[in-house]
Amino acid sequence: MSASILNPESAEPMMEINTTPLIDVMLVLLIMIIMTIPIQTHAVKVDLPQNQNTPPPPVDPAKNTLAIDVNGQSYWNGTPVDDVTLQQYLEATTQLNPEPELHFQPDAAARYEVVDHVLAIVKRSNITKLGFVGNEQYGSAF
Repeated sequence: MSASILNPESAEPMMEINTTPLIDVMLVLLIMIIMTIPIQTHAVKVDLPQNQNTPPPPVDPAKNTLAIDVNGQSYWNGTPVDDVTLQQYLEATTQLNPEPELHFQPDAAARYEVVDHVLAIVKRSNITKLGFVGNEQYGSAF
């Protein structure tokens, strides 16, 4: 093979490496790595009761409502409460037999940090009957 066939402009062999295939392989690997990374979700894990084959307890007419308004104020059955009082109310409800349901109703415009903080308080108090009320207000958000 003559030198003029390798590089017709000069008599020397070409000293440059063609990096296009290397870049193509690296881009494919990058895309594969990005696709395999799990999506990170920010959530507070609440341990819900597991399905047991026992009949459900009779419904207690006393249902407690925990609401959060736009300004981040927490309300226990319509009365404003702070974190310490909320913790005491939640601990008192766990002592009742049967435990009353807790209806959690954050405002659609409430800050996520506030809702997350209140859910963490609920989780620490070992509430087993928790329901999210008013989820239909989020239906138009997506």
